[in-house]
Amino acid sequence: MSTVVKSGLHPRNRHRDRYDFAALVARVPELARFLRPSPHGDQTIDYADPAAVLALNRALLLTHYGLADWFLPPGYLCPPIPGRADYLHHAADLLAGDGPRRAPPRGPSVVALDLGTGANLIYPILGRAEYGWRFVGSDIDPVALQNAARLVAANPSLAGGIELRRQPDRTALLRGIIRPGERYDLTLCNPPFHASAADAEAGTARKVRNLGTARADRPTLNFAGRPTELWCPGGEARFIARLIAESADYRTQVRWFTTLVSSRDTLPRLRRALDAVRPTEVRTIQMAQGQKRSRLLAWTFVPRAGGAPVRVAAGKKPASIRHPRMATNRHE
Repeated sequence: MSTVVKSGLHPRNRHRDRYDFAALVARVPELARFLRPSPHGDQTIDYADPAAVLALNRALLLTHYGLADWFLPPGYLCPPIPGRADYLHHAADLLAGDGPRRAPPRGPSVVALDLGTGANLIYPILGRAEYGWRFVGSDIDPVALQNAARLVAANPSLAGGIELRRQPDRTALLRGIIRPGERYDLTLCNPPFHASAADAEAGTARKVRNLGTARADRPTLNFAGRPTELWCPGGEARFIARLIAESADYRTQVRWFTTLVSSRDTLPRLRRALDAVRPTEVRTIQMAQGQKRSRLLAWTFVPRAGGAPVRVAAGKKPASIRHPRMATNRHE
């Protein structure tokens, strides 16, 4: 297998080298029918083929993250695993602080909230495997939550560490999910990027043209996705601005709020939104996977002491604040 490192990926990312397709096929034999020669002289798949991408994702999760099974309902978002893992590792670095050790905290004392966890449940899966954290996953889509609950039930490695909650209010993100007295170390969010269905379709057509392997007259999104996963009025800029505004109401219950930001053009508006709620610290972390560029936006309201943010030791919680109690397959 080649040892070419994929530029830009986090040092702890398991996918910095080219995929070991022999090992992946040994774990998930169905992947073999999608393999084809690559320009590098080894093997690859047609990334414009949704079935091939789904098979690859299943093989990656079963091979590298201890899953017994992984599946999706038709048409739901099939996330790119290396990019999602990168987000998780950079978010973990935020919890490590700026001390000389910089070792991310591990174990069930860390609780993360995954906003829009989706049918794929990707961040709780990665977070459980990499760090042993506990998760609350929220979504507005009952079908997505039902599949997420099935994934928890199908995988012993996820048992006891994931609670699913339905967001009943389409205008809310944190409200109705974070309960009085709960405390979270981290929030994660992959917001809908597009501003409308037409915008999403145009983006799909551009991606197909860039991949150059599928018919441009019948564009198919290779990673699929339901409307609520792909677009919302105002796109990611309005979605994240709403998250920022709501975060001020939970400043004492969350250590770090984070979100992916796909477009750098969105950042000026988001900085203005952050100025309005006055966090104690804001960080923008650049990420790259091949030619794709994205960024992690993070902010905290943890008070500063002596000009520096207060660092909360892993596992130490204020007496009046409790972690959410985990219910592995409930989605209220």
